Amino acid sequence: MVQYRLYACVFLLALGLAVPAAQAQPETKQPPNIEDFSENGLVVASAKYLGATAEAMAQVVDHAFSRYGMPSAIIRGEEMSVSAMFGVRYGRGTLIFKDGRQEPIYWRGPSLGLDMGATGSKSFALVYNVDRPEDLHKRLPGVDGSLIAVGGVAFHYLRRGSTIVAPMRVGVGYQVGISLGYVKYSPKRSWLPF
Repeated sequence: MVQYRLYACVFLLALGLAVPAAQAQPETKQPPNIEDFSENGLVVASAKYLGATAEAMAQVVDHAFSRYGMPSAIIRGEEMSVSAMFGVRYGRGTLIFKDGRQEPIYWRGPSLGLDMGATGSKSFALVYNVDRPEDLHKRLPGVDGSLIAVGGVAFHYLRRGSTIVAPMRVGVGYQVGISLGYVKYSPKRSWLPF
């Protein structure tokens, strides 16, 4: 019974992400601009956005910086996922480049594996080797799971060719296991996960 309630909550969250506002909303407070893409700057920005501790974010960002260096862009957004062996993930956010350019970005993708549960989360991703939004509009495969987590922050790597995305998530819900799948980034929203 608890499982069905969890799925219902995540479905409602997904509906909220997918349905645009019917009328103009009053101006909301936007997250602060990122002044630089240095390691320290991204630790502070990601900790503030995700609501995580700076210590946890420092470990995650340091891991990405030690492997790939400074990112060319970041993605700030929110997403939801549901899985019971076969899973789906939907998200939306803003792609922000070092020079200040910002573009809306959506992502979705299927997964298959030994996992079960549902989550709704904020996402902060480091993006490597992308100079234009169009460079990111493709499918990026990866392995996702609860095995990669530091201080409540889940993260993994998605890679296709030279393009690398390192999403970090903090959210609510319950999802255990590990799965294989891909994420397709797009300038437009779509319900088809493929």
